[in-house]
Amino acid sequence: MATIDGFPASFYSEPGVLGMLSNGISAFLVLLQNFGTAHTGIAPQGVENILAGVHLILIGGVCQLVAGLLSFRKYDHLSATAFVGYAALWGSFGATRIYFEDANVTSGRNPMVGNWFFVVAALVLCIGSLSMDALELVHNILFLLLTISTIPQIPLKDYYIFFGVACSIFTAASLYGTFSRLINTIAEKLLIPVGPQPVSTAQLKRVFNWSRSTETKQELTIQTDQASDALFYLVNGVAALSALHASVNSTNSSFLHLTIPWVLISGAIIQAYVSRLKVTGASQFGSVISSVYVAVWATWTWFRFAGQLLQLSNEVAYEFTAGAIAFLVINGFVIFSATYRNLVLVFLTATMEVILVCLLLSTLQQLPYQLEMAMLAIFSIICLYGAMASLLNSIFSQRLLPLGPPLFKEQMKQDREQELPCPLANSKLTSGLLKIAAILEKGGVCGIPTDTVYALAASCKNPQAIENIYNIKDRPAEKPICICISSVKQLEEAKPPFSPLLWEFMRNVYPGGISCIVSKGDWLLRLGVGPAYDRVGTRDSIMIRVPDHTVTRHLCDITGPLAITSANPSGEADSTHHNMVIDRLGHKIQGVLCDGETNEVVASTVVNCLSIDEGTITIVREGCVPAVKVREIFDRVKGTTA
Repeated sequence: MATIDGFPASFYSEPGVLGMLSNGISAFLVLLQNFGTAHTGIAPQGVENILAGVHLILIGGVCQLVAGLLSFRKYDHLSATAFVGYAALWGSFGATRIYFEDANVTSGRNPMVGNWFFVVAALVLCIGSLSMDALELVHNILFLLLTISTIPQIPLKDYYIFFGVACSIFTAASLYGTFSRLINTIAEKLLIPVGPQPVSTAQLKRVFNWSRSTETKQELTIQTDQASDALFYLVNGVAALSALHASVNSTNSSFLHLTIPWVLISGAIIQAYVSRLKVTGASQFGSVISSVYVAVWATWTWFRFAGQLLQLSNEVAYEFTAGAIAFLVINGFVIFSATYRNLVLVFLTATMEVILVCLLLSTLQQLPYQLEMAMLAIFSIICLYGAMASLLNSIFSQRLLPLGPPLFKEQMKQDREQELPCPLANSKLTSGLLKIAAILEKGGVCGIPTDTVYALAASCKNPQAIENIYNIKDRPAEKPICICISSVKQLEEAKPPFSPLLWEFMRNVYPGGISCIVSKGDWLLRLGVGPAYDRVGTRDSIMIRVPDHTVTRHLCDITGPLAITSANPSGEADSTHHNMVIDRLGHKIQGVLCDGETNEVVASTVVNCLSIDEGTITIVREGCVPAVKVREIFDRVKGTTA
């Protein structure tokens, strides 16, 4: 888990600002509607009253999807899943309010179908939040309280108080979260307290690490996809449990009317969004399954719910019969595809096959409702476990909860290797380090971990490889590239003509997240930079990094000095996970040394030491090491060498 100043990096989150603000506004609007209804005892009469805040609630749901997409691209798996869950809640609730008047609902209770799934999903989010900051945990606990308050078993009289208090506190927490994340993100430091990580990552891993599986090449690339897997299971679970509620109340046309948005928005609309995420990410089982289920839930909604309200003719019903048969055949191929992935997905798709049989029988007016309800319940349970396992595995970049092995493992492994955009190496294995070193020696460009963020590296023995970095990143030619070495001792052996003050400063900041700009000279040839002398730094200066990262330093010991720059397209955010490097630049580079999540979310602090002998240094860029701390070190060193 990445940290900044000892705190989880979740407080530094631009998507979190948008997501928290949308939650606060949506919850506040729902609270106002609930407050008005509590005084009248009945639902607001007149569509104009209902639509007063519905548009903003629906817009809030769309904003949650945007926040989820941004979180997904930043590899914040918990936030990506949570924001899509919020979108399903607020979007479906807002759409349901539009139907409120037409359904002739006389109770003021906010209609919420599939509420039990939301309750358990909120509990899963709380578990995942244990690895984030305290504010994130509190926010999800309040969301859990909010979902519990919608359970229909609560008497209507107590419901107003329970829901009103829960919604009020949730609104306040969301607005505080918006303010704190906005200020902390702008300042790039912790100004507004969000609380420390409630439970250490190591403790959580010990609790959930039920399965012991050695990390392989395939497992190095699963984390990105499991974020979208969690969303896939989440939206299908909501749709299935909502459909189950409709089956239980199959004779109540008013209830069916209220159910339409919950199945359609989660199962079709938001799932189409998840399908798009799977296309943009390194998807484990692609967008095919989610795309098929978009059509399934849309058809299910149209025929089972809207169809009853519209009283479709027998001829139209027979057309749905043909469609149900087509879905059965297509889902058969989906089941076969799932056998190459994991057992949970196999069980899920097999259960969907039985649900589709129920859809077929429904078109023939021969539906056994008990069978359908049982299958929808089983489908929901599978989705719940799949969402929890995928979310926790993606958060901790490790298989904590088993999803089951693929039935055709060897073939899947071969297919997976063919899909990799570039060779991958495990940083925990010596063979992986030697593999990347060999690629660099041959003139390749590789993504490597550092003590800050991931970097693109090229050997200084191959000047053309350094030129290739500029093309790979679309980096402006006027921006120089720095060099990375393994230790100050390696620098001392080159005998650069540095002053005692500069040497002492370097010994105090290396290894670490500080880069020093110094004067160029013939000493670079003795260091091993020779062929790349004109390709690194400027004409008169060079920036040097000695990272506080064992893997990177060992790599430099093998290859000699490396030319490095951040592993991201020019102008975009830094890469904080090897999957980000693979997704963004994997098709352009020759290898990636996979080391999981970085310790920082920002690059190194750059210090200009060209005038250090005159008693001054300049902070060119403030990164992971605060400028105040750099100046404290310099003042201390200057005092001891005076």
